[in-house]
Amino acid sequence: MDFAFDARTEELRARLLAFMDEHVYPAEQVAHEQRARLSSPWENPPVVEELKAQARRQGLWNLFLPDAEYGAGLTNLQYAPLAEITGRSPQLAPTATNCAAPDTGNMEVLAQFGDERQKKQWLEPLLAGEIRSAFAMTEPDVASSDATNITTHIRREGDEYVITGRKWYISGAMHPDCKIFIVMGKTDPDGPDIRRQQSMVLVPRDTPGVTVERAMQVFGYEDHYHGGHAEVVFDEARVPVSNLIGEEGGGFAIAQARLGPGRIHHCMRLIGMAERAIELMCRRAVSREAFGKALAQQGVVQNWIADARVAVEQLRLLVLKTAWMMDTVGNRGAHTEIQAIKIATPRTVVGILDRAIQLHGAGGVSQDFPLAELYAGARTLMLADGPDEVHQRSLARREIKKYL
Repeated sequence: MDFAFDARTEELRARLLAFMDEHVYPAEQVAHEQRARLSSPWENPPVVEELKAQARRQGLWNLFLPDAEYGAGLTNLQYAPLAEITGRSPQLAPTATNCAAPDTGNMEVLAQFGDERQKKQWLEPLLAGEIRSAFAMTEPDVASSDATNITTHIRREGDEYVITGRKWYISGAMHPDCKIFIVMGKTDPDGPDIRRQQSMVLVPRDTPGVTVERAMQVFGYEDHYHGGHAEVVFDEARVPVSNLIGEEGGGFAIAQARLGPGRIHHCMRLIGMAERAIELMCRRAVSREAFGKALAQQGVVQNWIADARVAVEQLRLLVLKTAWMMDTVGNRGAHTEIQAIKIATPRTVVGILDRAIQLHGAGGVSQDFPLAELYAGARTLMLADGPDEVHQRSLARREIKKYL
């Protein structure tokens, strides 16, 4: 593996770093002030649309999608340092560049598994940033860490599928521009193969029988910039059979294909969040004094900063190795590495953010600094896309199998 970034990556990094300095960071406070004046908290502040237009003009758009027909055509290794940069401002930068979850994963699903009609109707407006989307998998009444537990029922009646079930923490569903759900449910609940019982169907938000009941909070945050996390009820919602993605029974496999890139994208952005935390720690440490000397001269603070730097450098190398393996041997060949970064990165970044909050005192848990909200997002990623313990279980089994 070559650790140096290639020429294209370096060029995009330079443009993206300038975009962050000139447009994104100054917009953070503007967006906060504008949101307070909106009629609905789920609308985008005007500055977000300005950022999107600027990103498109600068060619910083759809960087995540490796399919050159639809996106930038970057490899995972090329995209990794770019996603890290956007992770420094996770509320604005991913949305501004059309690289925000859950739209990224949904676009990947449609690009890989959608038919031409589905791509025309839903993928194209998503690629253009004209609409948003949601991925409806997690359910409140079962342990959704085991996807075979899903109870949402998708039954066929003639030329229609009828969907009945309840989902929650459906990211993006509160956004007024969210027009389409990708819903995972069981088309063959009694089938002999528990991994062939599930299918995925496209369900327009305005389908009769679809109700977005409420916004779910994460440590009190509603995550407005990403369209929130909603509880959604499907009560005999009917869609044409042509809204099936791929084949019946293919939902579990599609979910795995979707979640692999999603996991590494989250880890890439988490490293950017950690870098932002280290920067804030250092600025705070040199500007504040306690017990007769600057915080930066206190041994415990120096240890926190040093440990954070070591941890981030370790994580970055592991994420880059994983990206390189995904590019060279595929997602299946990089399964161990994907699980390793999914376990290590959120856990480590949560620890770094916790120290950064501690260093900021009361300010660290306030709205005056981004740390508390960054912490809420990072802590959630110890659950999202599979909780740590599920990945540990799978990874351990793979390691033990070598000795059986």
